[in-house]
Amino acid sequence: MALDITTIDTRHGEATALIDNLRERLSPRGDIVSDAGRERTVEIFGEPLSPAQVVDRICGDVASGGLESVLDYTRRLDGVDLTNDTLRVSQEEFHTAHQAADPDYLATIRRIRDNIVEFQSQVLPQDVTVLRQRDSGAGEGTVELTQRYRPLRRVGVCVPGGAAAYPSTLLMTAVPARTAGVEQIAVVVPPTEFGGFNTDLLAACHELGITEVYRVGGAQAVAALAYGVTGIEAVDKIVGPGNLFVALAKQRVFGEVDIDSIAGPSEVVVLADETADPNFLASDLISQAEHSPGASVLLTWHEPLIATVTSALAEQLAQLPRGDLATESLNQFGALVRVADRDEAIALSERMAPEHLHISTADPSAILDHVQNAGAIFLGHHTPVALGDYVAGPSHVLPTGGTARFANGLSANDFLKRSSVIRYDRDSLAADAADVCRMAETEGLTAHAASITIRLDDSPPGESS
Repeated sequence: MALDITTIDTRHGEATALIDNLRERLSPRGDIVSDAGRERTVEIFGEPLSPAQVVDRICGDVASGGLESVLDYTRRLDGVDLTNDTLRVSQEEFHTAHQAADPDYLATIRRIRDNIVEFQSQVLPQDVTVLRQRDSGAGEGTVELTQRYRPLRRVGVCVPGGAAAYPSTLLMTAVPARTAGVEQIAVVVPPTEFGGFNTDLLAACHELGITEVYRVGGAQAVAALAYGVTGIEAVDKIVGPGNLFVALAKQRVFGEVDIDSIAGPSEVVVLADETADPNFLASDLISQAEHSPGASVLLTWHEPLIATVTSALAEQLAQLPRGDLATESLNQFGALVRVADRDEAIALSERMAPEHLHISTADPSAILDHVQNAGAIFLGHHTPVALGDYVAGPSHVLPTGGTARFANGLSANDFLKRSSVIRYDRDSLAADAADVCRMAETEGLTAHAASITIRLDDSPPGESS
């Protein structure tokens, strides 16, 4: 497949429309499904359902039919006939995979785990207590206010496994959860050679102490985690990436459980000046495009980079095993944009609010000061996004589709439940009583006021004042 990536000069006024179009197409509303996928929908369901309708059908069936529906959809969608006994990965399978794994690979898993734990443990909040003295006129009381954090009890993790194996996703989801103190982690992964039957993934699970893994993917996996079925206990939160059907299923079950985000295809925006190496930039764009689909956008005010990066893209794509997939993705969701200056580049990046922002300039920190909207930000010529994908420590589960305007990347904090704890004594209650009663009466909630005054009534119990 020939490279035919979009090139734009902002002097022609097309860049804003391009960014808006990309953001829309990459959101869950974008309905990115292959022609083969649409044909498969008709084959399975007997009618041309939209992705949202497919997800509604699957989740509804799992909610009412339980495990039998999960196994039925696994047969129909994945072509794998599982039973209650083979759905869950056995301890023997974990052990066998771990024993057969390359020791260097296991050492890498441990080093990455340690990097993640080091970072995630530092961002965890601590309980905070505030003491406030209140003078009631009759005595001085104390108010004790605490913000308390406790880990969620049980979390579900979605790990993709359609086109490739992703032990990195296991690390970037399960390790932050474990760092937060979550004791029960249930992993779902498609029943494929890259998923539930992948020895590298199972070996990583064993290395990390993950013992609950189910060979089920797609919307049926999300529904099983949310509603609970025979053999799979319902969870409190579902995290992890997946295809459009997984994203829409997470959106559908939100409220029954918590979710991390409604993630779409991977994205990178690269800001570059005259000091950037075109070969580096090309590799950055391809690295996200090879997810296929994945959006890759270069914004530069150094006009010669457009031609040199185009040439480098063609040369590198020809040498990569997934070059055709990356080329298709670049043609559909890639762009090389010549902007007037640094400020225009920042403005376009802010508008897209990308999952990954790579600032490949002489002084990236100067640009960083003006950036608000990005899931993860990579500074300098020697900080490719792959570092964040695999080893740095922050999770690679990040907001996509423009949601980095308000959403955050996954962290250990997201596995904590926050509660306020309030304690008053009688004198402190008396000191605040008038304000409470005044607000309650203003709102017409007289029982609220009464719950205060009854505690300040000096009459003996059982007598009215």
